[in-house]
Amino acid sequence: MDLPKNRFKAALAEGRQQIGLWNSIGGPSVPEALAGVGFDWIVIDTEHSPTDVPDVLRSLQAMAAYPNTNPVVRPAFNDIVLIKRILDFGAQTLLIPYVQTREEAEAAVKAVRYAPHGLRGVAGATRASGYSRIKDYFARANDEICLLVQVETIEAMGRLEEIASVEGVNGVFIGPADLAASMGFPGQPTHPEVRAQIDDAIDRLKKIGVPSGILTMDRAHAQHCIARGTTFTAVGLDLSMMLAAAKDLAGAFGRG
Repeated sequence: MDLPKNRFKAALAEGRQQIGLWNSIGGPSVPEALAGVGFDWIVIDTEHSPTDVPDVLRSLQAMAAYPNTNPVVRPAFNDIVLIKRILDFGAQTLLIPYVQTREEAEAAVKAVRYAPHGLRGVAGATRASGYSRIKDYFARANDEICLLVQVETIEAMGRLEEIASVEGVNGVFIGPADLAASMGFPGQPTHPEVRAQIDDAIDRLKKIGVPSGILTMDRAHAQHCIARGTTFTAVGLDLSMMLAAAKDLAGAFGRG
């Protein structure tokens, strides 16, 4: 049994655009269903959703039938214990929220790597190691781990290059909602000043050769970000999509 190739990490390294979706509805059924649609990646979110750490395992198992769609797991926080458990379940790409400093980015890198390059705890028969069937897993696992850090405040934007340039960070995700709030525009991620900051961040990351990503449900803005230089672009959130479709259907029958 061989170590699974992280296709998402390889795509980012090659500069190939990855279009994704956000999974915030708990349980394995929704990520399994979405994985069959054709998107390149799906975020299993445990920060702003009812999904907890044990639920991640079931979602990863459900998505395994669709190897062309890559699961990206967002832990609730930049916490070595949460990260360790999620990695042991077999997640290979993690999105770490609210990274504010270079030191926090370095801590995330150490959390996802085995010693001597990191602090990830070693366990034997885990799903990640193929229940001990993957040859030399502990020596090779670091090679296929993809670490994305989330920069989502105006303060972190001032330290963007130093965060992004940490060795072991494979991409930087720009968080529009929290960025807007930190700029004094809560609930206004489309505010012109927020959009200007997002454009500036994409440009700065492109200049230093670090892949950038974003979530936006505005299709025109998604296309704008792709044209400007994002490499991993999430274009929808499952709960919002469901509610929009339900509202349209109710309206068609004079309800809502």
